[in-house]
Amino acid sequence: MRWSKTLIPTLKEDPADAEVVSHKLLVRAGFIRQISRGIYDYFPLALKVIRKIESIVREEMDRAGAQELLLPIASPAELWQESGRWEVYGKELVRFKDRHARDFCLGPTHEEIVTDLVRSAVRSYRELPFNLYQIQTKFRDEVRPRFGLMRGREFIMKDAYSFHTDMQDCRREYDNMFETYKRIFTRYGLQYRPVEADTGAIGGSLSHEFQVLAESGEDAIVSCNLCDYAANVEKAEAKGSRPAARDLTEESPQLVKVSTPGKRSVAEVAEYLKLPPEKFVKTLVYRIDNNDFVAALVRGDHEINEVKLQTALGCREVALADEAAVAAMAGVTPGYLGPIGLSLRTIADFSVQSMRGAVTGANEANAHYTEVDQERDFTPSAFADLRMAAAGDHCPRCDHGLLEAHRGIEVGQVFYLGKKYSEALGATYLDAEGRERPMEMGCYGIGISRLVAAAVEQNHDANGIIWPLSIAPFQVLLLPINYNDKATREAADRLYDELRRRGVEVLFDDRDERPGVKFKDGDLIGIPLRITVGAKGLAKGCLELRWRRDGKTVEIALAGAAQTIHGHLAQA
Repeated sequence: MRWSKTLIPTLKEDPADAEVVSHKLLVRAGFIRQISRGIYDYFPLALKVIRKIESIVREEMDRAGAQELLLPIASPAELWQESGRWEVYGKELVRFKDRHARDFCLGPTHEEIVTDLVRSAVRSYRELPFNLYQIQTKFRDEVRPRFGLMRGREFIMKDAYSFHTDMQDCRREYDNMFETYKRIFTRYGLQYRPVEADTGAIGGSLSHEFQVLAESGEDAIVSCNLCDYAANVEKAEAKGSRPAARDLTEESPQLVKVSTPGKRSVAEVAEYLKLPPEKFVKTLVYRIDNNDFVAALVRGDHEINEVKLQTALGCREVALADEAAVAAMAGVTPGYLGPIGLSLRTIADFSVQSMRGAVTGANEANAHYTEVDQERDFTPSAFADLRMAAAGDHCPRCDHGLLEAHRGIEVGQVFYLGKKYSEALGATYLDAEGRERPMEMGCYGIGISRLVAAAVEQNHDANGIIWPLSIAPFQVLLLPINYNDKATREAADRLYDELRRRGVEVLFDDRDERPGVKFKDGDLIGIPLRITVGAKGLAKGCLELRWRRDGKTVEIALAGAAQTIHGHLAQA
């Protein structure tokens, strides 16, 4: 394709509203344009990248035995009401009425629609199992769309759903999709990690996320330095935080109330009392379902993991109570709150269990207790793993390794759903004995448009994007320094035609621009291999070949250049 005939509106300056590298570079390089918050136009270069990403998905999903279909973006409210998600999903679900005043929504995900399709089409166990997938536009009305394509409201997604007669076969397909995803992300040429994850609003009991590693990633993940264990911190098990075994012959000192004027945070009180944060117990009050409240306890040097707290409590949502609500219940503001004598249901992290010589709030302004003994002074209703795992923790799998922290961008997720949707929507089959049974289901998603941003976050430098070869909009940038020069033009035109005949994807910069402009634009858009045609090289019978990633430049002979370039690409 000739640059002069292609819409590539490059910019010299970063867009004012861009916060992350991928947003800045994709706009500057002429790939995307925001039309409304979280909604983007895709220019031709971006669409080429998307089509490459989709092509790899289709090849690997088809190889894995899945079947492609296409489901509507709009779905009737009745399906979401059947599944119980019409109200639960929240404001992210865009609801609207048609001209007949019937309720519909724009699909942020398609569990309801595909389950309805299958329940109407499948009768017998002989028709199972199968896996259906689509590549479709979704809409999720994010409260804070940000970071360009990383968190948009409208986005492109591959979602797949499998249906089975039993749990064992569903787990087989889960493992099949897990391996398929590993092949997909490996082919993209990205550094990634599959990590254990929370199932979130989709539901189910087992899930793995596929995280592209990048410092700008929204997700915090941890992985073992010795084994394959990796998990999103929302899911990661915290180990090694329980205190040493108690000496039963040793009696704890008496509880002491101390004055801590104006000192509320753990850091402030720790400095004031000259004690380390790990000696403290933090007491946090959360509002849960039905406007009930619960106190959660965690050691002073740890942070509460709200996903774990929600799971431990078996509730649908948790939210930190505001200062006024805490004061109304306990008669004291947060910071001075403690578990001793607190008339509130209390759950504690394992690290709090059996603590001695601890410090807690005294439920009195400007006061704390010291020499707190958990077993003597307060008894939570339950202990659970409530804290956020962190770098340096012992691995919960191999017992020998330590956890390392990373930032990641979630680009894919696989779920074992079980019967969550089949039971709710009545997706059943008749078994060999003629008994009606609910189907087992799995769900498998990949964020197609988010992958565009994730690839840029991981692959860029000060000059622009560096596309992995497998998903680059073009493989080669053919750049004649002076296209108006007859000898240069003829050599470039001839090479362009020869490369295309060999199936090489070429962007031909035939613009009448200064060489510096061409080089800057070329680096900005990030085509993996640049071939420069100039008068000096032609005088020697040579062309310049330069890889965008490492900047290595070599001269190749003009004679047979198309074959040489094709060979370099084949070996890359």
